[in-house]
Amino acid sequence: MGEDYIKYKDPEQPVGVRVKDLLGRMTLQEKIGQMIQIDRTVATIQIMKDYYIGSVLSGGGSTPLPKATAADWVNMVNDYQNGSMSTRLGIPMIYGIDAVHGHNNVFNATIFPHNIGLGAARDPELMRRIGDATALEVRATGIPYVFAPCIAVCRDPRWGRCYESYSEDPKIVQEMTDIIIGLQGEIPNGSRKGIPYIAGKKKVAACAKHFVGDGGTTKGVNENNTVTDKHELLSIHMPAYDDSIIKGVATVMASYSSWNGRKMHADHDLVTGFLKGTLKFKGFVISDWQGIDRLTSPPHANYTYSVETSILAGVDMVMVPYNFTEFINDLTYLVKNNFIPTDRIDDAVERILSVKFTMGLFENPYTDFSLINEVGSQEHRNLAREAVRKSLVLLKNGKTANNPLLPLPKKVSRILVAGGHADNLGYQCGGWTITWQGFSGNDATSGTTILGAIKSAVDPGTEVIYFENPDSKYATSSRFDYAIVVVGEHPYAESAGDSPTLTVADPGPDVINNVCQSVKCVVIVISGRPLVLEPFLPSIDALVAAWLPGTEGQGITDLLFGDYGFTGKLPRTWFRTVDQLPMNVGDPHYDPLFPFGFGLTTSKSTIARSVSAGAADERPYVLGIMVSVIIGLYIQCFVLT
Repeated sequence: MGEDYIKYKDPEQPVGVRVKDLLGRMTLQEKIGQMIQIDRTVATIQIMKDYYIGSVLSGGGSTPLPKATAADWVNMVNDYQNGSMSTRLGIPMIYGIDAVHGHNNVFNATIFPHNIGLGAARDPELMRRIGDATALEVRATGIPYVFAPCIAVCRDPRWGRCYESYSEDPKIVQEMTDIIIGLQGEIPNGSRKGIPYIAGKKKVAACAKHFVGDGGTTKGVNENNTVTDKHELLSIHMPAYDDSIIKGVATVMASYSSWNGRKMHADHDLVTGFLKGTLKFKGFVISDWQGIDRLTSPPHANYTYSVETSILAGVDMVMVPYNFTEFINDLTYLVKNNFIPTDRIDDAVERILSVKFTMGLFENPYTDFSLINEVGSQEHRNLAREAVRKSLVLLKNGKTANNPLLPLPKKVSRILVAGGHADNLGYQCGGWTITWQGFSGNDATSGTTILGAIKSAVDPGTEVIYFENPDSKYATSSRFDYAIVVVGEHPYAESAGDSPTLTVADPGPDVINNVCQSVKCVVIVISGRPLVLEPFLPSIDALVAAWLPGTEGQGITDLLFGDYGFTGKLPRTWFRTVDQLPMNVGDPHYDPLFPFGFGLTTSKSTIARSVSAGAADERPYVLGIMVSVIIGLYIQCFVLT
């Protein structure tokens, strides 16, 4: 080897050897820099260089420009990388973003259904393909790291993040972790458990979040306290982390929440002892946004304490995201005065560098424009449309057993479409879309509204009339063949979505009552969770839970008009009243409106009930439908032959 040979720059060397060589060359300041993640709004090329910053992120809605193109994103990320690559050791930074249902911050990207809908689809192979498509769109913008998937097990729909959870059932959440294989690539046979794996320039580092118990807080209050014994924590909230680690997940994000009063960002026993020890996780643990600040009340009241406690607990990278000089000063002080051992710093940096080496960042720190056409590609939109089809759950179909409403005929005289969610792309995408809290209207990104999908699906001679909030007189007098009513929740994210009432947003209840008491109607509910629906059921002919389907509204009309059949199953219990909550399958007081696993199926000729084993028979009309099918089969087999 020549004098200029630098071992950590040699891609032929094993990752562990490269990490050890690089770590041995680093000063304390360079190590601490690697442990910092800052928001793009405070990042500059000079700051990246001067403070050796290890990571940059886009918070929800944080973009280089309004309606920025993929090329705009690539240029921004490469600029920050210029700062990192001009440092003494040339350690590339890693850029992270919330891509939680597609590349959701980015204009024109494909927006997939939120996780609750994918939990209704229950299709791990679909999850792999969604992960693969998301990775391509994220990489197209120069970003190699996503804060996904959320593997929370939401046990109370009053939680504002319940739509980020695949199911109340930990087994379904475990199955859905196959999205990690799509995002990162298939881990090679014979790999050691816990070793992160990212398969090249078309894949991204994933992040299993939020460790652990975020979906179990009392009354579903966001960031609050999960009160449970260790057995329940390990059997309900922990299993998907084991699966994620086996599948090579690169990072894990700590939860804002507490377990029995102890903040997760401060829980050494769970973060270091269980996650890194028992589960053998070798990637890095990242904090949530200002997560360490919230160790005190009020937040940031004693930042030195927060830094010390979180780093000693096992947090490796801190999403600061603004006051990075204060973090540097405090952590430097804590190490130099032996409050935090150097070994703990080295462990954190080793983990961060291992991920960067594994994903090839040292060989390919910059991104070109070769993938920019992947963003919002037709292939990905077709995949999202398929995901919508598989996510919809048919809860009711006909007021009587022998008179199903669905599938709807495409060729009729007049159709009424009503409800504010029918022509609102923002509403159907939900939170974490373009901005943190989502948006209203049709201009913030591109896609197909439900109204647009209806107009595309019906016969050219069918008149489609959209009236957002008609009165009953209009609905009665206008001689409609049937009505499609689309109502639900308005977008929200995190604590803004916490709800003690779980009601359909106004004027949705009036729309249901005015239309469905006058015209044959199918009601489509756009929501991140079950809502109070029992009072409206008698007047509704057909009822569909569409969750938060994303940009591809034609996935809904594919099923409404019978081009495909309904197959989705409830990923969580549909309660009768909020007084029953929390209520999950298996609870002794289980008395749902629709049980976990419920979902009617349709085709052009048959209507059948499909429900998980042991679920209670919920509605008389379902029994009637089953009886009608049996009678029909009897007639077919014995009377007509």
